[in-house]
Amino acid sequence: MSEVIVVTSGKGGVGKTTITANLSIALSKLGKKVIAIDTDIGLRNLDVVMGLENHIIYNIVDVIEGNCRLHQAIIKDRKHSNLYLLPSAQSKDKDAINPNQMVNLVEKLKTQYDYILIDCPAGIEQGFRNAIAAATTAVVVTTPEVSAIRDADRIIGLLEKDGMASIYLLVNKLRPDLVKKGDMMSSEDVSEILGSEIIGCINDDVNVVIATNRGEALVDQNTSTGKSLTHIAEKLTGEKIYMDKDERRFSLLFFRNIFSRGEIK
Repeated sequence: MSEVIVVTSGKGGVGKTTITANLSIALSKLGKKVIAIDTDIGLRNLDVVMGLENHIIYNIVDVIEGNCRLHQAIIKDRKHSNLYLLPSAQSKDKDAINPNQMVNLVEKLKTQYDYILIDCPAGIEQGFRNAIAAATTAVVVTTPEVSAIRDADRIIGLLEKDGMASIYLLVNKLRPDLVKKGDMMSSEDVSEILGSEIIGCINDDVNVVIATNRGEALVDQNTSTGKSLTHIAEKLTGEKIYMDKDERRFSLLFFRNIFSRGEIK
């Protein structure tokens, strides 16, 4: 049965799109048929990160509006077998798609793919509602910073209210040296604050910037980041989730006091 996973974050700039691309590639390398969907209408980037920007003819809005058939908008990755992309529109209105249309689209894709990964726009506007509508699992990406964690807390609250079946945290851009000195929260701290299981942690790594700029996959490289992303993909296929532990704990009281989950009004 097809798994539909939304990769989301409250705050922009936490690495969500890069993670979506690499998890999609890693899953395809595990023998799964995977499609990644970019739902960030007007600000698409998933195609660039996957190195497929020059292959776009149609996009997700074209499919919804009936300008093309679904298979015409889907791009097959030439480097990785079993990997496909449904790109977003670059110059359409953000309200061009509604949640019901997204659900119908994903239902069609479920018959063809083992995993459907949805790259969600940052924030809690219409794009967020569209992206989560058809998903049963959410990976919430955050960095160990106050603003990012507070926004992730809001996102988790909204996902819980929406009835999301499984919610996992992915902590990105960790600095073990700062954690040891008490200047950065550990992954365990983040998990305690947000009350969700951590599916994986990724250290701050210059290779991420280099690979992203080149349109190359981190999971194709023999680096700690590539290995971490591959391990997370393995967990998504059914392995037991565990929480990584760092050597030093950061004070939680201040952060607990400033985080409160809100609702869209």
